[in-house]
Formats: sequence, C-alpha cells, structure tokens
Amino acid sequence: MIAHRATLDVSRALVQYVARLLHEERRLRGTPKGSRVLSPFRQAVMVVRWFRGEHDVPKLGRDHRVSRATAYRYIHEGIEVLAAQAPDLSQAIERAHAEGLAYVILDGTLISIDRCAEQTVSVKGEPIDAWYSGKAHQHAGNLQALSAPDGLPLWIAEVEPGSVHDLTAARAHVLGALYVAAARGLPTLADSGYDGAGIGIHTPIKQLEGNQILSPDNRTYNRLLRALRCLGERGFALLKGRWRTLQHITVSPSRIGDIARAALVLTHFEHDYLPAIR
Repeated sequence: MIAHRATLDVSRALVQYVARLLHEERRLRGTPKGSRVLSPFRQAVMVVRWFRGEHDVPKLGRDHRVSRATAYRYIHEGIEVLAAQAPDLSQAIERAHAEGLAYVILDGTLISIDRCAEQTVSVKGEPIDAWYSGKAHQHAGNLQALSAPDGLPLWIAEVEPGSVHDLTAARAHVLGALYVAAARGLPTLADSGYDGAGIGIHTPIKQLEGNQILSPDNRTYNRLLRALRCLGERGFALLKGRWRTLQHITVSPSRIGDIARAALVLTHFEHDYLPAIR
C-alpha cells in the first residue's frame, strides 16, 4: 500500500462554512465536547470530498480514521445541515422579485441511481418500476428547479421517481407558486416538456399538424424564448459538474432532494449568493 497526499479543490472558506454548520448542529444536539472522533472541520472535509465525487465511503472512512458506519453517519449529518440552509420556494421567488429579475427558468433533470425495484401503476394501469425513466432508459430521480436568467440555480424541489413526467412533477411542487409570481410580474420560461402548464409559464409554440410552417411571429417567439431559456441549462450543469455526487446516487433515492439542496447551498456559497443572515 502506498500513501499519498491529495488536495481538495475547494476554498478553505467553504469548508469552514460547513464546519460552522456542523458545530452548531452538535451544540443543538448537546454533543459533549471531545466525544466525536473528528472535529467539525475534519468532518466538513469528509463531507465536501463526498460531494466532489468521492463515492467510496469506506475509503473516506479509512482516510479519516473512522469506521464505515461512522463515515456514513457523518456524511448524512452533513447533508442534513446543508440542506436545511436551502431556500424554500417562497423565499426563492421573493428574492427573485426583490432583485428585479425579469423572469425565472423552470427546468427538470434526471439523477441517475442504482436499480430500485419499487413498483407503481402507470397511467395505462400497468405495473411499472416507479424509479425507471422510459425517457432516459435508466433508473433515476426527477428533480425540478428554478434558475435565474444567468443560469444560477435558485431553488430545487423534492425528488419524484423517474417515471414521473416533468409537467406532473412541476404541478405537484412549483406551478401554483409560479402562477402567483406571474401575476406579480415574474413570468417563467420553460421548454416544450411543460406545454400546457398554464398562464405565465411560457413554452415554445409547437409545430402545427401536417407539417404546416409556423408564422414568422411564432418562429421569432420560439427563437427568442430558446435563446433566453437555454441559459437555464447552466443551473443543473453547475450542480452536477461541480458536485459530482449528483451524477449518480448510490444511497436511497428518497435522499436525492436533500443531497441536491445541500449541493445548492454549496453552489450559492461559491457564487456569493447566500443571504447575509440565515
């Protein structure tokens, strides 16, 4: 066995921020001082390493000289304290209003997971794997998110099984609030997967039946909408590219929402978007 040193490619300020959250969590739990194997800072290092894509939890435990069970417990604790800092939907929309955003972008993504045999009934009344996405041909969780016009993710919904359509997930988690936001002058841009979402949710105009050509005005509308909306793709790219644990989840898929919201908080810290006071 060969030992080697490695550099964690995040700022020390980020790790210290996570460590402060963990320290406060220990204080709230009444954890006796010195009773933990790792200090809040060393636990924060382990948590951030996991988010950066080091999925081998037993190896992380060995690196930090803790057992496998303790490593899992420390990581899940880190996920919980970070996810608790994420803005809820009303907070995200209110901040978008306060900052004068012209619009928000609604988008969905699939988070790859290990095979999950949970069963459900399809719209056709047939039994199917709840977490299997026919669109992606893999087991996955469906996440909905709102992004700013520059692509910075603002809010992330709770996870839905991969078999759930984007529009169905959006109706369950976000559309009601977006209708109110649109009435206050904050419209939403979305792709064609949200066609029929309702007033204030702007989607591309579909091609007419029989391959009839859209009018110049409608084609121009679609081009403008796509040019503005495409930056929304940057939101999930920022999350998945930076926090590589989101590229494939090996823990329970029900935890995807918490993991994604924790990654959102880390992203907000790195982009100096955290509120001054939490």
